[in-house]
Amino acid sequence: MEAKRVPIFSYLGVFLIITGTLLLILRIQPVTWFYTPVAWTGYILLIDGIVFVRKNHSLLTDRPGQILYMLILSIVCWLIFEAYNVHVQNWHYDGLPGKLWVRWLGYGWSFATIFPGIFETTDLLESFGLFKKVRIKIKTVSQRIRWLLILIGAIFLIAPLFFPTDQAQYMTALIWVGFILLLDPINYRLGARSILYDWEKGEGNKIFYLMLAGLICGFLWELWNFWAEAKWIYDIPIAQDLKVFEMVLPGYLGFLPFAVECYVMYYFCLRIFFGIRSR
Repeated sequence: MEAKRVPIFSYLGVFLIITGTLLLILRIQPVTWFYTPVAWTGYILLIDGIVFVRKNHSLLTDRPGQILYMLILSIVCWLIFEAYNVHVQNWHYDGLPGKLWVRWLGYGWSFATIFPGIFETTDLLESFGLFKKVRIKIKTVSQRIRWLLILIGAIFLIAPLFFPTDQAQYMTALIWVGFILLLDPINYRLGARSILYDWEKGEGNKIFYLMLAGLICGFLWELWNFWAEAKWIYDIPIAQDLKVFEMVLPGYLGFLPFAVECYVMYYFCLRIFFGIRSR
């Protein structure tokens, strides 16, 4: 079998990660401000190339136009969580550049890498077939059950807003799960990719790839954020003596449903805003 050539953009990804890290160590601006998105951009380029070598197709080589949707929707959807954080106050940003346009460039670049980072990692994990034999098969999901899940999701998303910040901070898990329950049944109905639909068809391993990808990305987010000058700092009121980088150890569990939530939100937005039927 002929060996596949690694795409040239993967070498660019390696260059960005190595060079960005060296410039960070030397404390050279603006890399110290933008280290996290620089590293993530390099990571995305690198992983896509590895996926291409392993599967003979990848996001950047086969569907480069989809990247634009992904970047835009990644920013839009993360801003929803930033809006929640105004009330919940689970994190704040520190060491930001003084100029507003530079600060917003950093925000936009960082937020845009979230969806591609998670989905590229998911593709990589799928190429190894870690959960290939895992199957979840359920009966047809009735309309009544879908409406019940939508209702529970809506309650989860609204409830933290009715409590003061010092109490709402303990309810963050509801936000990380709420959009899954709210939007996945809607995706099912609209013909977008849906976890429930996959389970009906006996193809239930996607959720496991996503959760593992979320955990891997969560670790990398915290690793690269920890050393950056412009960074986020958590104000989570639990387990402050059990920190790995800036995140308390139990907080890493939140990355598992967060990846699934990103997947559900992405395909919901593709269907609603761009009319793309992804199933």
